[in-house]
Amino acid sequence: MKLFIKTIPALFFIMFLLSCKKEKAEQVSYSDKNGVEYSSEKDARIQQYNLDRQKKLAANRYSCDTLSLKEYILNHYPIGTYLLNSDKTFNYSIPKPAVIYYDQDKRYIFCVIAKSREGERLIEPTNIIGYDQSFIDLDSTELGTAFFYLTLFRCFNDTFEEIWEASIPSHGGFNTISYKRWNKQNIPYIEVNFHYGRGSGHINYNYFLLDDISNKPHLLMTYKGISSKRTIANIDDDEYPDYYEYIYYDLGDRVYSKDSVAFIWKRNDNVYVNTRNHKQTRLY
Repeated sequence: MKLFIKTIPALFFIMFLLSCKKEKAEQVSYSDKNGVEYSSEKDARIQQYNLDRQKKLAANRYSCDTLSLKEYILNHYPIGTYLLNSDKTFNYSIPKPAVIYYDQDKRYIFCVIAKSREGERLIEPTNIIGYDQSFIDLDSTELGTAFFYLTLFRCFNDTFEEIWEASIPSHGGFNTISYKRWNKQNIPYIEVNFHYGRGSGHINYNYFLLDDISNKPHLLMTYKGISSKRTIANIDDDEYPDYYEYIYYDLGDRVYSKDSVAFIWKRNDNVYVNTRNHKQTRLY
């Protein structure tokens, strides 16, 4: 009987702790579901408010400028779609919009857009831009799933016309967008660079403008990491870029590359083919 009396306070204390934990969990769940990331209306209002502030502070405006493009995307694309900024070069630098005006007349505009996956919470640009955000795939859908696109717009009569939209096969870690030229064949391409934290390196999605700019580009992926590397190459001397895949050896105390395999583009099959093993193919 004495033992039973002594255990009563301990039982009450345990029950009190369990009730507190349950109440705390319910409160967190309730507040999370009422956040901006779960409300398309709140998200749209905040985007519009920030855009109006930027328009008031802008010194020089012109037809189809970046602010106009942001407003067009806000008004014509599904909620949860964002025109992205490039990653900051330094901690206190101002991020630049991921936009390239192709010609002097600024009629054609390349940009990187991110869309939220339907049925999930809305993405937040801060969760998909930068080195730390290249690990977002490990978070499942806790922060929403982002779908990236390289998009070409044409400025026409002070508004925008989408020419094409090309998927970027990544979900986080966006860094920069840049215009480059493949010197081997003098072909221009748009390089979209992503951080790759798990590989201690980066990934480039290279969109080659092989024909007219209005045609959807050809995608070739290259990368460089601590134990991986792929570089652009001209192997069969056609207009399509090829690549070398480097083979790495891990000896425990050091990692090095001593061999490489060539992949060439097979236009009829729309795949890259390993020149040593034709059964091994890659889409990009």
